[in-house]
Amino acid sequence: MELEDHRPRVAAERRERMRQRLLATALRLVAAKGPAAISIDDVISTAEVSRGTFYKYFPAADVLVRALAVDIANELIRMAEPVVRGYKDPGERVACGIRLVSRLSTSHPIVAAFLVRLGWPDVRGPDVLLDFLRRDLNAGLRQGRFKKMPITLALNIVAGSVLGAANCMLEPDCDADFAEQTAAAALRGLGVDARAAERIARLPLPPAQIRPDGLLAQALKPATEGGLLPEAEPSPASPLRRARVAKKQKGRRN
Repeated sequence: MELEDHRPRVAAERRERMRQRLLATALRLVAAKGPAAISIDDVISTAEVSRGTFYKYFPAADVLVRALAVDIANELIRMAEPVVRGYKDPGERVACGIRLVSRLSTSHPIVAAFLVRLGWPDVRGPDVLLDFLRRDLNAGLRQGRFKKMPITLALNIVAGSVLGAANCMLEPDCDADFAEQTAAAALRGLGVDARAAERIARLPLPPAQIRPDGLLAQALKPATEGGLLPEAEPSPASPLRRARVAKKQKGRRN
């Protein structure tokens, strides 16, 4: 009986672990410095690998950042899609996505900082996250759930809301329900009645599962056990945020 040669599989697993190591390192660096400021030297020094190892996987630092952006987008979609699918109304789907991504600021602040540092997406070009969002916005426009407008405007309303919320929620004194406030404001911008927008933004939100073998789980320590994002009805401030607020208030009193 011929024995199976495990060497190709073991080698492939080793290559994937190294690739994930480089991506996780880039995630932290971009979150701290911005995508334009990182260099190959930064990556190899932080990841503790050789320059030759880096070049086996990526020809340049900007190629690494682009690969990281795609991987993060795909993981966010895998996280959000099972939850979003639980809603039939396009408005509820859009609000759900806004809340899930905005709340990364409390559960995975480095990912939120990465998205903020990455900057405004080009809504005219291909982008896996925007394509994911475009599906529900187009459905809402077709059904009359949202007021008639160009799809690029609808995308900008939502993208701007999410980036603004993620940036604000990184601050320790941001309202705990800021994700819900943001979702309601975005829905109003899309033409949803104010009372309906507020109701939709406060619907119970099931927890989203972070893949334990994915980049988010490998690069970060989640704020909750098992990689689950906490439920948000309403969104609680994280213990880290509460500690920062208490420290800030104590400083003001002194």
